[in-house]
Amino acid sequence: MLRTDAVNPALLRREMAEAEKNYTIQANDFLEVEVYTNKGERIIDPDFELLKELRIAGGQTQNNRIRPQYLVQQNGMVKLPMTGEIYLQGYTLNQADSILEAAYNEFYKGSFVITRFVNKRVVVLGATGGQVIPLLNQNMNLLEVLALAGGIAGKGKAHNIRLIRGDLDNPQVHLIDLSTIDGMQKAALRVEPGDIVYIEPVRRVLTETIRDITPVVGLVANALTLLIVIINLNN
Repeated sequence: MLRTDAVNPALLRREMAEAEKNYTIQANDFLEVEVYTNKGERIIDPDFELLKELRIAGGQTQNNRIRPQYLVQQNGMVKLPMTGEIYLQGYTLNQADSILEAAYNEFYKGSFVITRFVNKRVVVLGATGGQVIPLLNQNMNLLEVLALAGGIAGKGKAHNIRLIRGDLDNPQVHLIDLSTIDGMQKAALRVEPGDIVYIEPVRRVLTETIRDITPVVGLVANALTLLIVIINLNN
């Protein structure tokens, strides 16, 4: 993927979702938490405090639900309505969902929780595997993000790093070549929340070939073994 300037939005969204599933909650993250009853049938909104009437064109009103954000404190605790403080640091989103469902089951039947990240972050795909890198400050550059992702030595092509920015249906794609002076200067540019960094992996043809044919070789070996056993039984 991303060998040219063309970007497949659907594929990119799937890769990003997979990366975020593996990201663990850290201090200073902001979380958005939605809680439903009856395994997702109805959203919980005690006393309808989250519903606000917003004025729209023509003087009409429309009910929009405000989605509050919850800070992960330095001690790893998150203070949530009704449940109070719950320790979530170090857990993935899926794990956090399970923990919160158990907590809300004390108040509601069949709780179903969806947790999302809303803080500033960059997604790194490709050679380093899917990773989510939190932006610790507003001045982080691409080199710092690559370092936090584990670097690219031996795993990725330094001459083919792509920074994807903006709407995925019509993104800006910047090609960065770290093997040149100009590329190093570009790598010093400041990253923005929501940026996607793709590092093209180094292909190891022999390893990939062995990996691809191993299942076939195993099937052939099993078939030959079975055939030999049948022949011996008939003799």
